[in-house]
Amino acid sequence: MKFLAICGSLRKNSTNMGLLRYAQAHAPAGVDFTIADISEIPFYNADITEKPIPVLKLFEQMAVADALVLGCPEYNYSIAPALKNALDWPSREPGNSLLTGKPVCFMGAGGGMGTSRAQYHLRQVCVFLNLHPLNTPEVFANAFSNSFDDRGNLVDAKIQDNIVAQLNALVTWTTQLKK
Repeated sequence: MKFLAICGSLRKNSTNMGLLRYAQAHAPAGVDFTIADISEIPFYNADITEKPIPVLKLFEQMAVADALVLGCPEYNYSIAPALKNALDWPSREPGNSLLTGKPVCFMGAGGGMGTSRAQYHLRQVCVFLNLHPLNTPEVFANAFSNSFDDRGNLVDAKIQDNIVAQLNALVTWTTQLKK
């Protein structure tokens, strides 16, 4: 099974990337877990007629992914532009073929409420994209707590356990949706 992770934060020491790095290092047996690099993807513009190489790379990764894992930061109570942009590009492909029907889960680190508002908005976006979000368990973390070290690495055992539980649930969800 192949999981493709996308982090909506481009910051070097991002706590959201820290969540995804932990998930990658602790993915269930049999799961190939890849983290996409979206740092060079330009903002979607229908006037761009030839897809840039970073966009094509993301499309290749999405084409073989069985499920998506989205690291969802919260910017001004909503989805980070980099993450939304990484979903906008493939949504314009004929038939939404790279996204439609794929299972997806979210995890995020942000201010006081974690990224609950952004994750709720992301669920709304998933309706249009025909992605199938995993409902539970949810992963929310306070990015400004001692749950992370100074390089953005996750050190909180409770959140670590929650990520492992979420990934195991995503394996089950992906298997159910493939039937």
